[in-house]
Amino acid sequence: MAVSGASTDGRFAWDERRALGLVGKHALVGITYLDTDGKTVTAQVQLHGTIVSVDRNDGIELSLRGRDEGESFWLPAATGPFEEAPPGEYALRATGEILVNPDFISTWTVTRAKPD
Repeated sequence: MAVSGASTDGRFAWDERRALGLVGKHALVGITYLDTDGKTVTAQVQLHGTIVSVDRNDGIELSLRGRDEGESFWLPAATGPFEEAPPGEYALRATGEILVNPDFISTWTVTRAKPD
């Protein structure tokens, strides 16, 4: 499986100061899953929650809000995909939830690995 944002060695950019600044913030995350061809969308997911921990080795943990309240969701250890969210309302397509002024938006693309 390949995830956007990884360097050629499969590692992600990590900024410790930025990572620590994410803790306690509300993030809206969008994930697009692609088939092995890198073009065919197999699923799209939107979720949101509070960033409760950051670790260079383990990744970034969200405590989910909304439909999946209280569950944890882990993202790779990468600070680059987190952008400050412009103020406003954000609608989640699958749930109809409206988020008002989340702190960050993060988008990811996951491509299924080709079988060996």
